Amino acid sequence: MAHYPHGQHSSVTDSYRWRNAENSAAYALAEITPGRRLLDVGCGPGTITVDLARRVAPGRVTALDASAEAIDLARASAREAGVDNIDFVVGDVCAPDLPDGAFDVVHAHQVLQYVADPVEALARMRRLCAPGGVVAACDSDYSAMYWYPHLPELEAWMDLYQRLARANGGEPDAGRRMVAWARAAGFTDITYTAEVWSHSDPEQRTWWGSMWARRILESDLGRQALARGLATREELEEISRGWQAWSRREDGVFAIPRGAILCRVPAGAGD
Repeated sequence: MAHYPHGQHSSVTDSYRWRNAENSAAYALAEITPGRRLLDVGCGPGTITVDLARRVAPGRVTALDASAEAIDLARASAREAGVDNIDFVVGDVCAPDLPDGAFDVVHAHQVLQYVADPVEALARMRRLCAPGGVVAACDSDYSAMYWYPHLPELEAWMDLYQRLARANGGEPDAGRRMVAWARAAGFTDITYTAEVWSHSDPEQRTWWGSMWARRILESDLGRQALARGLATREELEEISRGWQAWSRREDGVFAIPRGAILCRVPAGAGD
């Protein structure tokens, strides 16, 4: 795993809690059915995981994350939701302490963009998937994101994020590379879907802009930018003010294109 640029600050983890299976894994829902065994790679605070667990019950879900703190948050999410068919594991997707072929569905949401070797990660996910199963992965594509108005502070944010993500060993433009990575990992039956999140209605715009105004200053993202010499404190504060200004614009829009893949493991696969 490359170094995760955001960390576990509340401005990060709280922003993930609106995610659920419907708005974050719609492309895979036909595969997520009762009785199936599912691995959720990079589960984060677990709101998607909990929703997936409800859908596969009485099947079980294994929630995997490299961060013990994230696993604690996911466990709390499951407890609050009254969902008890989830097992929690701290581990790296490229070296998990899990048996090959143990899952009917291996799901990864917003994970491959942070992995140092996404092809290796997908190959490992393929081995964890049972013959006849499916690997489902979705990642955003930063260069394809668009917003209005074109404030210079948001342009500076995008440039900084791209540089920091790559300095950490990740690939922020993962969405467009998903099929290429899957083919390199050995998959041949691949379905690609493009999806879009929009943070453009008044409520979403206020929330999204305020969240990023905090995250750029308070999360690991800002600290890493300072430590690596990629930005000054004054530049981070300027970006934060730009997000606040954007959030107040009645004509403001922000869209996040995402690339999703469904990769089927042949029924006769045994590798």
